[in-house]
Amino acid sequence: MAGTPQSTREQDAPPGTTGSQEEVARPPRRRPGPRLAPQERAELVQRLATRYTDGASIRQIAGEEELSYGFVHRLLTESGTGLRGRGGSTRRAAS
Repeated sequence: MAGTPQSTREQDAPPGTTGSQEEVARPPRRRPGPRLAPQERAELVQRLATRYTDGASIRQIAGEEELSYGFVHRLLTESGTGLRGRGGSTRRAAS
C-alpha cells in the first residue's frame, strides 16, 4: 500500500514477495505459448496423477506447478484419474 512503512526485511525482498516466507523450491515456470509436446504432456499427466492420488488437492497441485485449476482438473479427468468428492465426510461414524 502506498504510504505504508515497510520493514527492512520487506524492502530487501524480491518484487512480489514479503521477505518473511521461506523460499520453496518450485519447478521452472511454464510460459504460455506453444502446446506441450505429447511426451511432455504424458510426463506432466503422470506426475499430476501421482500427486493427486497421494492426497494433494487440485488447488495445491495447480499452485505448486503454476498451472490453472481448470487445466489440472482437465488433465486428471482426461487421464481417467478418479476424482475425490468435494469436502469431507457427510455421515457420522457408527458408534
